Formats: sequence, structure tokens, C-alpha cells
Amino acid sequence: MALMLSDNLAPQPITDIFTSDTCIDRRKCHRTVPMKVLALGVGRTGTASLRKALERLGYVKCYHMMCASVENPPDCLMWHDALNAKYKGIGEFGRKEWDQLLGDCQAVCDWPACAFAKELIEAYPNAKVILTTRDVDPWHASVMKTVHWRVSDPEHKLVSNFSWAAGMYYPMLNTFFETFFRGDFPGKGKQVYNEHVELVRSLVPADRLLEYNINDGWGPLCEFLEEELPDTPFPRGNDMADFYKRCSTRNRHQMMNAALQAVTMAGAVVATGFAATMVFKRFVR
Repeated sequence: MALMLSDNLAPQPITDIFTSDTCIDRRKCHRTVPMKVLALGVGRTGTASLRKALERLGYVKCYHMMCASVENPPDCLMWHDALNAKYKGIGEFGRKEWDQLLGDCQAVCDWPACAFAKELIEAYPNAKVILTTRDVDPWHASVMKTVHWRVSDPEHKLVSNFSWAAGMYYPMLNTFFETFFRGDFPGKGKQVYNEHVELVRSLVPADRLLEYNINDGWGPLCEFLEEELPDTPFPRGNDMADFYKRCSTRNRHQMMNAALQAVTMAGAVVATGFAATMVFKRFVR
């Protein structure tokens, strides 16, 4: 049986006090609510705003990459397992595993979920499907300046060598980009984007699919989902400025966690050495 990364979840250091990450082992979870919406457009097509919109409409938790990157980092291990199963043939990842990972969610969006359009549609055949889209050129430019930058961020790579959370997120994010975008996002990203749009269109009957531009607001979304129009503005979020600020702050706080852990461990070693010395002196008197 193939070794699954999520079977070896390391405990969260008690010194991780500068971040608010949780440590939920999804392998011990199961489905508690029905999956109702699969938003399978790629990231940077308004997925953060869509997440807020779906939750505003009452859908119990919409899964987004930020659930793994800044909320519950152990999720990254299961996503890595899913990527290994799909692209490398290592292990299995089926309905049971999807229910473990996404069991408390009624909706899912963003990447890495978009890489599993076929698998999620097969796992949840009754869910409605949303395909968020935007013009491919500005989309590509946006990803180059945000998520692709995060993938190649040397500070992020450095932090991953010391941080409990980044040590799970950084490898998963890189594996996603290497596999989904065939090892060359700058050169192949636009082609993969267009092919992905066509794939989703081919997988879903017209009455279950909404092709959606986030700039169209509540109207088409609520009509498709058969929900009442909210009396609040359509949510917006995760623009480039927010992205850079969140990532740089995350790096800094994770390094502070790692530094505190190192200091604490060094102090424990010194204290143990001192205690051993005192015991030794007692017995040699």
C-alpha cells in the first residue's frame, strides 16, 4: 500500500503562537453536510469573492485554497496525496477521501480543487457546477504577479524549511503548479486555462453549469442557485495588494514561530544539561 503523506501528520508546535492555524486531521473526518456547489474555475478568476458570496447565501463553508494555506495547513497533506494519486499514480483518492477532506463544506472553489474537476463531478453528481472565467491575458498577468510569485518566492521556500505550516503548504503548492500547468506556467498557463474551460464545459450538462464572470454580481449567481438576492453589495476580496500583504505577513509570523521554537528547544537543552550536571555533582561528592 502506498504511503500517504496525510498518514504522517506531525503535531503542531506549542510555540506556534504568532499564527492562528488549526491542526485538524482530516483523515479522521467524514461528511456532515451535502456538497451542493462545485466552483471549478481556476484561481484568480474571482474565487475569493465567490467564496464570500456563497457563504453569504448560506452555504455552510466554501472551501478555498486559503483553507489550506492559512487556516488548517494539514489539509495540504491530503491535497498533496490527491495530486500524487492523479498525476503520479501513487495511492488512491476517491469519494471516501473527498468526504474526509471536504466533509464540512457545501461548496468548493479555487485551486487546487480545480485540478480535480472530473473527480469532484463524479464524486458529487448532484452538485451544481460554476465555472468562473475572465479574459485569459489579464488572468495570466494576475497569476504571474501573485500565486506564481508565491510559488517562486525565495523567502517562502526558506520559511518552509523551518515552519510546521509552510513545510506542508509550500511543497503542495509547488506540486500543484508543476503538475496542473505542466511545469511551465509562464509558457503554458494560457493554454492550460483554455483547455480547462473546455474540459469543464464537456463534463457538465447545461442545466447544471453556470459560466460566470464575477463582475456580473448577484443576479446570475442567485438565479442559477435559486436563491433570493441579498440586500448587501457583492463581496470583493484578495486583490494584489491584499495578496502581497497577507503573504509577507504570513512569512514573518511563521519565522517568528520557528525562532521561538528554536529558542525554546535551546533553553530546554541548557536546562537539561544543567540538571544533569547538578545530579552528577551530588553523586560524586
